Amino acid sequence: MATLPLEKMRELERRFDEIEARMGQGPEADVYVKLASEYAELEPVVASIRNYGKTVSEIDDLNGLLKESDIDPEMRALAELELPELEERRTALEEDMQILLLPKDAADNKSAILEIRAGTGGSEAALFAGDLFRMYERYAASQGWKVEVMSASEGEVGGYKEIIAAITGRGVFARLKFESGVHRVQRVPETESGGRIHTSAATVAVLPEAEDIDIDIRNEDIRIDTMRASGAGGQHVNTTDSAVRITHIPTGIVVTQAEKSQHQNRARGMQILRARLFDMERQKADSERSAERRSQVGSGDRSERIRTYNFPQGRITDHRINLTLYKLDRMMVGEIDEVVDALIADHQAGLLAALGETTSA
Repeated sequence: MATLPLEKMRELERRFDEIEARMGQGPEADVYVKLASEYAELEPVVASIRNYGKTVSEIDDLNGLLKESDIDPEMRALAELELPELEERRTALEEDMQILLLPKDAADNKSAILEIRAGTGGSEAALFAGDLFRMYERYAASQGWKVEVMSASEGEVGGYKEIIAAITGRGVFARLKFESGVHRVQRVPETESGGRIHTSAATVAVLPEAEDIDIDIRNEDIRIDTMRASGAGGQHVNTTDSAVRITHIPTGIVVTQAEKSQHQNRARGMQILRARLFDMERQKADSERSAERRSQVGSGDRSERIRTYNFPQGRITDHRINLTLYKLDRMMVGEIDEVVDALIADHQAGLLAALGETTSA
């Protein structure tokens, strides 16, 4: 039988009741929004805790009833029939709550910045980067998320040398965070007359979108340069200086935006910079927590090859969890839940194992 942290469960119930009471007092709008977000996060956990408490109480009542010497035979038979069902429900609830009570990644509920860059393979890598972007775009649509392209550099024959997009919605980062890494493709390019299979790659980075409260960027730590943005053939996109390059002096991170609106470029550039700095802080904190690091799916290293897409065989393989599916066509149209769910389950299993080690130590 699972060992549940009863004191933590009681504390979560207390916190839930406190939030509910505060929301009923009509606080300021910004305070209400934060309370409502925490309330929504705690609601399924507390519902499960209370369901578990009710089930345990019913089991105790039945066991007490069965110990009575003068119990009615018909009542005893009914209790003996009901008890195994309740114990089975308790076991299922314990397993569910073990997952619900795992340490939460504070960024899981956030929106995300998706960055895809063509790697080795020239034009074919750029085409594959485009395929990956469309895959995530279609998946986002199926989840009801909004996708906004922030900057894009197109490949010579299609696809993208680089594309950066904001994916907005609840829980985006939780679903996509394990997509970061090198994605390798094996297929016959359309320009290949000999039918030879080529291997190329693209790098994906999924960063949690940072808010002002997450990352404070001081004005003296950034340098903003403006320049004329030029389009194909050297033609100016417009007559004003519109491209913006933002340099974060302490870290050397550079973000360039070259859309038509200079004001929009600056805002988007700061959004990307904030996400990269937030991600850098998270990576540093993760590397310092070696025990938690062992429970991560992969190392989180952006240079790590995580997945291979083999088009001739219709096969997709995630190397971190040794998962192979012959559903490449479905994956490429955005049906990636099976892989995403398997990665999350593996991550949760790692966390549970780490907790077990801590408990037994």
